[in-house]
Amino acid sequence: MKHLIIYAHPNEGSLNHHFMQTVEKILQSKNQEIEIRDLYQLNFNPILSLQDMQGQRIGKVAEDVKQEQDYISWADHLTFIYPIWWTGMPAMMKGYIDRVFSYGFAYRYDQGIQKGLLTDKQTTIINTQGKSKSEYENIGMDKALSLTSDKGIFTYCGLEINQHFFFDKADKTHAETIEEWSTQIKNHFSK
Repeated sequence: MKHLIIYAHPNEGSLNHHFMQTVEKILQSKNQEIEIRDLYQLNFNPILSLQDMQGQRIGKVAEDVKQEQDYISWADHLTFIYPIWWTGMPAMMKGYIDRVFSYGFAYRYDQGIQKGLLTDKQTTIINTQGKSKSEYENIGMDKALSLTSDKGIFTYCGLEINQHFFFDKADKTHAETIEEWSTQIKNHFSK
């Protein structure tokens, strides 16, 4: 299986980076094909420009966008790893989606009906957040996060989400908890 990891966190010492390495190691142990797109390391330009928008309308995308689209087309399984900041994905990841998940590549409209074009691709999402699960549940943010990312982006484009991990209180966690979370990730990718 061909795995594409799309990762967005600027700190190589972060928990997100640890999770990226965990996914990479388990996939390597299974002799899977892996590509990692570390958006900060790549210095990916997340700004959707007028030129990008005009190009999308006529099926022309910038070379950096085309390269990312080629990786997505190649992959059987996409894994997104990023923190939740201000109740959403980092600007780097959102800009990646704005530019790369373009009309005609990730979705289109047929006679006014939206159609996702990234079908037959498994998807795993790994998020860390500072707030506790109960705090997010009490204000409905857990549902809002799933709605805006899972439904509003990923399944909208035809991706099949097989797991969305939300690891809470990630900025104040302990080694035992990190090991437990890593085990959950290992078990998921060992199926």
